Amino acid sequence: MELHHEFTVPVPVDDAWRALLDVERIAPCMPGATVDDYDGKTVTGSVKVKVGPITVTYRGTAVFEEQDESAHRMVLIANGKETRGQGTARATVTGTLAERDGGTAVSVRTDLTVTGRPAQFGRGVMAEVGDKLVGQFAECLARRLGEPTERTEPSETVEPFQGAQPVQPVQPVEPIDLLRTAGPPVAKRVAVAVATAVLALVFVRIRRHRHA
Repeated sequence: MELHHEFTVPVPVDDAWRALLDVERIAPCMPGATVDDYDGKTVTGSVKVKVGPITVTYRGTAVFEEQDESAHRMVLIANGKETRGQGTARATVTGTLAERDGGTAVSVRTDLTVTGRPAQFGRGVMAEVGDKLVGQFAECLARRLGEPTERTEPSETVEPFQGAQPVQPVQPVEPIDLLRTAGPPVAKRVAVAVATAVLALVFVRIRRHRHA
């Protein structure tokens, strides 16, 4: 399925370009995502998706196939696989940036293929979920771009080495809740579809039992 989203951020296009390539900086704005490693071209990490009571985790990589700074165009190819299942996700994401009224307009086209449990929702639901997730990402990104860059001043005194320092606990990443993100109307349609499927399954089992 193909998805198209647009949003704006209140910074010049060159600043927005550098920010979008700074994966570690914008990672907290990516719903459900955890970045484990980034070498400037390849991102390794995971994405959690919640489907009702079930949470599905995809692990994989995303590779920048194109980074055209002069045209402000980037192409990202992402592949993931369920950690506990056979479901897969593949996306080719093309992003273009353009100056607009002192800010930057970002256009994102996504060619998405999903197999497994999330695929049952179809294009309509996935498009609505995508709209809301991109909206959340854009709001978070705009806030971060408005924050001053932190600078670490050199300390006048050097503390003696005290051995291994405790590692700060990492905040758990909330999964993308498809039903909650899609909203009540979509959730209602999904609930009806699930209920219909369950009734059909029960009917088939009853028929099999009677024939037996």
